[in-house]
Amino acid sequence: MTAMKSSDQAPKVVSPKVVSMGCRLNTYESEVMRAHARNAGLMNAIIVNTCAVTKEAERQGLQTLRKLRRENPDAHIVATGCAVQLDPARYAAMPEINRVLGNEHKMKAESFAVDLAQPVLVTDIMDVRETAEHLVEGFDGRARAFVQVQQGCDHRCTFCIIPFARGNNRSVPMGRIVEEVRGLMAAGFREVVVTGVDITGYGGDLPGTPTLGQMLRRLLLAVPELTRLRLSSIDPAEADEDLFRLIADEPRLMPHFHISAQAGDDMILKRMKRRHTRADIIAFCDRIRALRPDAVFGADLIAGFPTETDEMFENTMGIVDEAGLTYLHVFPYSIRPGTPAAKMPQVERAAIKSRAAELRDKGRMALAKQLQTYAGMTVDVLMEKEGEGRTPHYAPVRLTTPRVHSKTLGKIVPVRILGAAEDTLHGVAIG
Repeated sequence: MTAMKSSDQAPKVVSPKVVSMGCRLNTYESEVMRAHARNAGLMNAIIVNTCAVTKEAERQGLQTLRKLRRENPDAHIVATGCAVQLDPARYAAMPEINRVLGNEHKMKAESFAVDLAQPVLVTDIMDVRETAEHLVEGFDGRARAFVQVQQGCDHRCTFCIIPFARGNNRSVPMGRIVEEVRGLMAAGFREVVVTGVDITGYGGDLPGTPTLGQMLRRLLLAVPELTRLRLSSIDPAEADEDLFRLIADEPRLMPHFHISAQAGDDMILKRMKRRHTRADIIAFCDRIRALRPDAVFGADLIAGFPTETDEMFENTMGIVDEAGLTYLHVFPYSIRPGTPAAKMPQVERAAIKSRAAELRDKGRMALAKQLQTYAGMTVDVLMEKEGEGRTPHYAPVRLTTPRVHSKTLGKIVPVRILGAAEDTLHGVAIG
């Protein structure tokens, strides 16, 4: 690793920058790290919060670190995140990096001290028993805020390395979540996204074992000024009855639900060690639609999991229509060393690539069909940047008016939808 420049070679002082890769939880953590670095005076720093969900994500993280060093020769570069947690020695040996922080240490203020004596801080994440609590005051350049409610995962899906990067399930106490959301509302945010590694696993480690639904119900009661509450990813096997009641009765809970499905074939789901079946996914969506007819659904789907035949893949393609999925996150399977799936018979790379492309095309058609239903409607749009925002159903909207006053940024604006082009709605602000 490179050393910091001496004072006579000190770079120009600039605010710390964070490059966040991967999941929404990383987005939340990046804001915590930005505040820690700024408060510690660690200026001219670039913090890269890596992802390890696939080997491709890990490769992109390495590429980003090298590129940042080339473009910023005087910067103090910090590497952290899941990829770093899994292989700290690899990152510690890189000359582009000044400081290496594991997933536990990256959330600690002392890890960002300017005069840190130990440039590599990584501990065994499986030994961590509590989730560090942080109050995030805002999110740089964002209209919605992310709130971490839990960390880690107790499940061991055969394709997934993340539990070994994040540790076991650890939940944030309800009172702390309420306090953070109140602060975000006072700061002007109108939408909060509840995030974590396995949010439907919330509460199992807390006194009284509250469920996700119970926590959300109390949060909404305690923070009446919370306008929009959105969930990140839901495991259909863990959804509790309180959550279903909220879906039916609470209009502040947004009608967009992203499912951690992974496949639509029962044998592949079994080999993935998922706890739901194809029928469970369909029943989950049907039940929510019965409670909330306007609900829309997204899903994570893996193409080309080991042993997947053409027939099995067609079952995954078919579930898009049968469950009524709209927003697809498609992942071409890639081997993760150290996982059981890496030892299974692999699908040829060409077939994986082709299947992923088919799934993405299927998703684009499903989204286009869904967006057409909004034509002529007036919907409330959370303006995320000038002229662009999202509906409660998470549909992207672009205003046709040439300019929207900056005072609307971060606000909820009524928009009359004129139509859709590709993956975006187009409309006119009203009033």
